[in-house]
Amino acid sequence: MKKINLVLIASFAVIWACSPKTTEEATELVEEKVVLDNTLNEDEKAGGWMLLFDGESADGWRAFNGDTLPPNWTIEDGTLKGLGHDGGDIGGDIVFAPMQFEEFEMEFTWKIATGGNSGVFYHVVEDPKYAAPYYTGPEYQVIDQLGFPQPLEDWQSLAADYAMYVPDFEGVVKPAGEWNTSKIIFTNEKAEYYLNGKKTVEFVPYSEDWLERRNSGKWDEFPDYAISKTGLIALQDHGSEVWYKNIKIRTL
Repeated sequence: MKKINLVLIASFAVIWACSPKTTEEATELVEEKVVLDNTLNEDEKAGGWMLLFDGESADGWRAFNGDTLPPNWTIEDGTLKGLGHDGGDIGGDIVFAPMQFEEFEMEFTWKIATGGNSGVFYHVVEDPKYAAPYYTGPEYQVIDQLGFPQPLEDWQSLAADYAMYVPDFEGVVKPAGEWNTSKIIFTNEKAEYYLNGKKTVEFVPYSEDWLERRNSGKWDEFPDYAISKTGLIALQDHGSEVWYKNIKIRTL
């Protein structure tokens, strides 16, 4: 008798699993967790992450060597947008001024206009003798790799450590106008850059190899490049429309 009951129970379970679900049950099965832009989940909060942009205001951001946000940056649909202009880089770079970072993990989401160019800097030092963040800060290159109007050197390519380490971005490059996710992990022992989930660059800061690249001639006109081991985060205005969101960071 027990065997018969077990067979009946098993048969009922199979029939229930294969039967049509109610609308409520089906919704629960296919429902995906919605992650809102410019927010932190509980795990991120517990892990020490902080937002550098809340999607509604530019609090904390101002012009490099300036006091206010320059007019070529605005808030648009939950993004921090560089408006772009005709005529190249006009020095409209911005910094997150409330605090400096040394060792950190940083993530950001971005897209860029066709033929566009921008970048994310760290360890940036402000001083009137520096005309732009690239005088002192290493750069994660943001660029329209597929549609840039001039040929790019390999060290100028997307997700490079600009003019230092050439990226491996094969299989993860998206056309201009599409969203990308990027990550920088920097410690004094190792640095890594990521693009859309793929590691593009890895290097050991201040190592013999790093020093050789640093002193190879590219930075001769910028003797303070990458000397500081702490500094500000900066976003580059290079004359192109560019959008940033989900900018978050934690110290390591």
